[in-house]
Amino acid sequence: MIRIGLTGSIGMGKSTTAGLFAAEGVPVNDADAVVHELYRGEAVAPVEAAFPGVARDGVIDRAELARRLALAPERFRELEAIVHPLVRARESAFLEKQQAAGADLVLLDIPLLFESGATDRVDVVVVVSCDADIQRQRVLARPGMTEEKFALILSRQMPDADKRVRADFIIDTGHGIDEARQRVRGIVSALRSGKRSERSDA
Repeated sequence: MIRIGLTGSIGMGKSTTAGLFAAEGVPVNDADAVVHELYRGEAVAPVEAAFPGVARDGVIDRAELARRLALAPERFRELEAIVHPLVRARESAFLEKQQAAGADLVLLDIPLLFESGATDRVDVVVVVSCDADIQRQRVLARPGMTEEKFALILSRQMPDADKRVRADFIIDTGHGIDEARQRVRGIVSALRSGKRSERSDA
């Protein structure tokens, strides 16, 4: 079973691309979606203990947590130490389930794949990318997004150019959904035929 690691900076179209893989029959484990679930379940108590007042009605208020972290970015590591092991446990359960089901490909959607050192958990890395101007337009169009929030998020992410250099496959989402869909189909076909990378050094 080939484990595809999908990553990309904010606004690059990663979630949409993960959906395109799913449409091709590739099981997807979405780390962000897992975190959302954890913030309604087993992560609530430990996160509230570390950041008192961020839980509302038994659910972590992500906006309040983000506000706290913006004021003290050094506490990101504290939060990650709580959440990452829980996310990894969910990921392991997903992989075991798909292995038992006989899946030939699975996709792990990991926003901070490079930054969190997760490359050893995947067989190939697919980076979703687009022009920086398109990225900015997409991100700043989101509700509640500001230049300051965008800058904080980018400060925690490896530059897009560095991700592209380390990718086995790159999907440019700046040319529309149809082209991205064809690109996803090409990657799925390549992996199933034994090709693991388009990098010249691989």
